[in-house]
Amino acid sequence: MVAYLIRRLVAAFLILLGVAAITFFLLYVLPADPVRQIAGRSATAQTVENIRHQLGLDQPFLVQFGRYLAGLTQGDLGHSYLQKTDVGTLIGARLPASLLLMAGGIFCELVIGLTLGVIAALRRGSALDQGLMVGSFVAVSAPQFVVGLLLLYIFAVKLDWFPISGYGSFSNLVLPSVTLGILGSGWYSRMMRSSMIDVLRADYIRTARAKGLGRARVVLRHALPNAILPIIAMIGIDIGIFMGGIVVVESVFGWPGIGQLAWQAIQRVDIPIIMGVTLVSATAIVLGNLLADLITPFIDPRIRLR
Repeated sequence: MVAYLIRRLVAAFLILLGVAAITFFLLYVLPADPVRQIAGRSATAQTVENIRHQLGLDQPFLVQFGRYLAGLTQGDLGHSYLQKTDVGTLIGARLPASLLLMAGGIFCELVIGLTLGVIAALRRGSALDQGLMVGSFVAVSAPQFVVGLLLLYIFAVKLDWFPISGYGSFSNLVLPSVTLGILGSGWYSRMMRSSMIDVLRADYIRTARAKGLGRARVVLRHALPNAILPIIAMIGIDIGIFMGGIVVVESVFGWPGIGQLAWQAIQRVDIPIIMGVTLVSATAIVLGNLLADLITPFIDPRIRLR
């Protein structure tokens, strides 16, 4: 276990280093000029060059990237060009909101997706199965802003059950979490259905049925723990996606998360914030996958980490 963990941590470090290098290079060759955003349209050429020199943006790529990596080794994610604040401070202020929405979204995804997937697998080939799979396809294909606005119109405007926007209470969390749950449940339901069908064909499931075990016990105790293994890996990926890629949902519901911070930084070409959010999201994906791998042996003792 220790050797496996060391190998994974080394691999994670190399992955994050690669993400940082690629992202930094793409931002380096980006046609948009962050200095112009800072100086303004009316700034003179001399003013622009002075700001570029102060920020070190007139130096070669390797020099700039080396300076950025040196800062990362000290826990410094850089300084925002426009907000004049440490990127770590800005991300830290948004992190609780993103983590809360991530937890709510994943919970709703699992409740909706796994339930529908198991039902579809147990009723394989029926009209219910086909209807649920069509519904999952619609959920996956639906635009985020359409689902969010529809839920807002029904449950916030018409029924007045939840607030339209805001952050700080459980009622604020419900609609954005359900929106994410509906959008992501399609992937989980399809994966769960496929995995459950394969497991239900296994010899040990037929043996359990032959012993006279009830259907509920066979499904919940014998089939579900094995069928859910692919889902664990999907959750690890979703952690990173939710940390930095739910900009639309955050915008619709006025949720002050990292995704909204990243979108604002992209619009204003605030490179340190873009880099910081990208690295945080990549770190979340790497750690999420590592956590999923570490949890898997507890669900299926036959799996050994080597």
